[in-house]
Amino acid sequence: MKKVSTVIAAFAALTLASPAFASHHSGKDGHYAKPAADIVDTAVAAGAFTTLVAAIEAAGLVDTLKGEGPFTVFAPTDAAFAALPEGTVESLLKPENREQLVAILTYHVVPGKVTAADVAGLSEAATVNGASIDISVNYGTVKVDGATVVQADVMASNGVIHVIDQVILP
Repeated sequence: MKKVSTVIAAFAALTLASPAFASHHSGKDGHYAKPAADIVDTAVAAGAFTTLVAAIEAAGLVDTLKGEGPFTVFAPTDAAFAALPEGTVESLLKPENREQLVAILTYHVVPGKVTAADVAGLSEAATVNGASIDISVNYGTVKVDGATVVQADVMASNGVIHVIDQVILP
């Protein structure tokens, strides 16, 4: 039971640590309001996911991620994409590499809405691309295939975003 409460506390701390998302998603009285924006619009509004959004557009996944869902997206920041070897992003954005880009992006998406509270009992999750991602919790830090969740439970109208510090590869 202690492990579950540690995980929930860690996710809560991560969620509350970002004033930008907290103020964007809370109502006048401080309670969280139902988000009006879908996953793509939420990512655009955050401003830290321009590379991810460009990749989603290049892969032709905008309509899917604006769809009904629900989806759980492990969203790498622009800094995570910048940490890839030089030329990787540019290469993936080329039309001839669309299949590879789709495979990578769909590896970051889990069908359904998996919140911080849900992840406590998981050691893996099946992704939209058909492969599974490993999930681990160590001393309150949640990792997904080696990437650290730096902010959890960014709610969108059609799912949830968990911000990660690395691009994960299938």
